[in-house]
This record gives sequence, C-alpha cells and structure tokens, in this order.
Amino acid sequence: MATKVELTDKEKTEKIKKYMTRTVEDFNWFRVLWQFLVTKMWYGLSYHFIYRLEVYGRENIPDTNDYVVVGNHLSTLDPPLVCNVMKHPVAYMAKKELFYHPFIKVMLDWLGSFAVDREKVGLSTIKTAKSIRNTKRWVLGLFPQGTREKGNEIHKVTKGFVGLAQATKCNILPIGITGTDKPKKIPFTGKIIVRIGPIIPLSDNSEEMFDKWIEAVQELTGFKYVPDEE
Repeated sequence: MATKVELTDKEKTEKIKKYMTRTVEDFNWFRVLWQFLVTKMWYGLSYHFIYRLEVYGRENIPDTNDYVVVGNHLSTLDPPLVCNVMKHPVAYMAKKELFYHPFIKVMLDWLGSFAVDREKVGLSTIKTAKSIRNTKRWVLGLFPQGTREKGNEIHKVTKGFVGLAQATKCNILPIGITGTDKPKKIPFTGKIIVRIGPIIPLSDNSEEMFDKWIEAVQELTGFKYVPDEE
C-alpha cells in the first residue's frame, strides 16, 4: 500500500499561488452574482429570521469604491455578514491555510476572496488590492485581528490594513460587529448588531489612521482595545 506523502507548507503555498494574486478580470459578473446569492439571499434569511439583524450607519457607506472595509472579528459569520450589509461586493483577504481545503477553496474563490500569508504581506497582496480598487465596483475587506475573538475586548490588531489603504489610495470604513459569537438555530433567538462608522480619511500618517480606527471600533462595539504586550 502506497504511503500518503504530506506536503510541506511551502509546497502547499505553491499549489495555491493562483489564489494569491487576482486581476481586475477575476472580479467578474459571476462572482458578483454568486456573492449576492450566498450573502444576501442564503445568509440573509438567517441574519434576519434567526439573529434579528440590526444595521446602523448605512448612510456612512460611500457610493464610490475608494475605501477599505475594516471590522472587528468574532466568528465565521462576519465576512458574509459584512457583504450582506454593504452596497458594493467585498473581496476578502483569507488566510492561505483555508485554501488548502478543496471545497473551502472553491467557495472562497467564487465569493471573490483571495489567499494571503498572514506572516508577511507580499507583493501579490498589494497587487490584488490595487486590482480590487481598479474594478470601480468591488471593495477590499479585512479583519485586522487576524483571528476570531470572544468576549468584549479587542486584541492582536495588526497594522497592515493601514498600509494597504495607503497603497491603494483608499479611505477606511470602520465597522463594529456584536452578537455573531453567539450561535443560534431557533428563529428570533439571536441578536446581531452592525454599526458602520464615518469614513476615516486617507492620510500619510499611518499611526493616526490606526488610532482613529481603534477609537471608532471601540465606540461602535462597546469593546475595549487591549494593546499587545511588547
């Protein structure tokens, strides 16, 4: 019997390289339609009839796509939730490890997500972010916490999202999410609240942009930001 050979992380990354760099043409009508069907129709039923979704601040969403959507992260419900409430289709950065799984890889691909190495933001990520900006229709979305959090504190926030906003000449749209960390199955037993804050303007001062996002997301969620220990 042949022994199954386990691929190294480097070999796995090589196999998914095409999912790490996207062009304008990749964000086509099929992905727009598929994201609409999945996030606004399928997930939409769950958000409204199980979680009693409430959204505040829709007036802060720009009509143009010159912004990056940046929110706090509580559960796997968050990416489709943000897509559900936005005017524009959202192309999410997803950790490359998710693309190692055949089924998940296809679903993320069809939804417009792309793979990224969380250890280092490479040139492919910047190129893809610029492609999204050049579509005039899609917007880049990400969760700078990287991993999902529980409780009422915000930890482990990386500052890379500011660099991507600056590289693509985009503003930042802060979003605060509460309630997705409490999974429910019975109708009308859950409560999800999404609050969309005012745009944080593009600036050459990356620390200022970061601090403004931290301040905004604390106000939108009621959670406390806890800086990483040096």
